[in-house]
Amino acid sequence: MSVSADGRRNLVQWLLGGGLAASIVSFRYPALKFMNPPEVPEAAVNEASVGKAAGFKANAGKIVKFGSRPVLLIRVDETEWRAFSATCTHLNCTVQYQETSRQIWCACHNGYYDLNGRVVSGPPPRPLDEYTVHVRGEEVVVARRA
Repeated sequence: MSVSADGRRNLVQWLLGGGLAASIVSFRYPALKFMNPPEVPEAAVNEASVGKAAGFKANAGKIVKFGSRPVLLIRVDETEWRAFSATCTHLNCTVQYQETSRQIWCACHNGYYDLNGRVVSGPPPRPLDEYTVHVRGEEVVVARRA
């Protein structure tokens, strides 16, 4: 039984084409997996100690860590504290507290929030997420709102 030249040629072309396709897939698959990493669930953090009360001056804000997220902690006066997500609701830029205007400002597109986290002006579509602040002794603790 003999195989024709056309049959051998088709077999070789099929093997070469399959090998080339397998090579392309083997190069692209790891690159695609690298660019799309798997979701890693964040450990649930309900409260975080952020420092001593004496380390924060009145009418000033500071970015602190709450788990893996930034939180803007504002000491409004000697007894009043506020805490909000430090991530703007427009394009996820980091917001900051402006002492002179007593407002929260996003530098990306000039968005402003008041001291209740509500949008005053600019493109942010919704208010900032608010956190609860507790002063326990000298320690300042930020917690999720219940």
